[in-house]
Amino acid sequence: MSEFHHIPILRETVVALLAPQRGGIFIDGTLGGGGHAEAVLERLPKGGRLYGIDRDGAAIEAASRRLARYGEAFTAIHGNFFDMKRLLAQCGVMEVDGILLDLGVSSHQLDTPQRGFSYREDAPLDMRMDPSAPLSAYDVVNGYPAETLARILKEYGEERYASRIANAIVQRRAEAPLNSTMELAELVKRALPAPARREAQHPARRTFQALRIEVNGELAGLAEALTDAHDLLRPGGVLAVITFHSLEDRIVKQLFRTFEHPCTCDPHAPVCTCGKKPTVRALTKKPIMADETELEANPRAHSAKLRAIEKL
Repeated sequence: MSEFHHIPILRETVVALLAPQRGGIFIDGTLGGGGHAEAVLERLPKGGRLYGIDRDGAAIEAASRRLARYGEAFTAIHGNFFDMKRLLAQCGVMEVDGILLDLGVSSHQLDTPQRGFSYREDAPLDMRMDPSAPLSAYDVVNGYPAETLARILKEYGEERYASRIANAIVQRRAEAPLNSTMELAELVKRALPAPARREAQHPARRTFQALRIEVNGELAGLAEALTDAHDLLRPGGVLAVITFHSLEDRIVKQLFRTFEHPCTCDPHAPVCTCGKKPTVRALTKKPIMADETELEANPRAHSAKLRAIEKL
């Protein structure tokens, strides 16, 4: 197995926001290769704990090796952060001091061709973050009706030519199933009008993003998962979230705003009658993004946005 690696984006900023040096219990809900977790553990005083959650067994194995020197201060949990409350309850954890969610696909997943995430490498159509999950990109591409495919491409990929691509997929699979990433990437390219093929970004980028989101259920339930994370925080606890596309960021932004400004009264009303009080304060008025130095070292940080809140 190739070594699991993931360059932790905005590493020092994340650590500054979470402030693990104050001690307590911290959660890395998207453990990956353990880069962010290591940065937290380096600063965690004696008695502090970090629980790392990941749905990818390869990530759990690699991070457990990398972080073994921290002993019982680190616990790896194989699961989805969408189930964070239940997974932590099984460990006897009901309140925490800090949570990080890095919603990006790990470098390892992108760089391992057989995982099927990349439109630049030929591999089986897979895209599962958890290889044991039942739904793969093959199932979506070869099984979903044209109208459902078009909706997914439009909503999750913000693809202008969603219907053209969906129809091309359905026509092609009527002859034989689409099996590989390169087959799909070439089909998408041919389905687009000539000007769209000449754009700077790869013609299949938005389609692959949409399929990955559908396969892994990345947006369905994200708001509920963020609400669970908010509920787990004790007063003074911090939730930091790194997003990589506008759909995720919109959900995070709107939910954080609701936590900070929950009042539903008419803004012109003289007094609040709904009784809803703020439960957090924003630590980032605007999303934090990588600077030029980091972008040069890690081009995958280009679309990353970091937002954070502190529980009142």
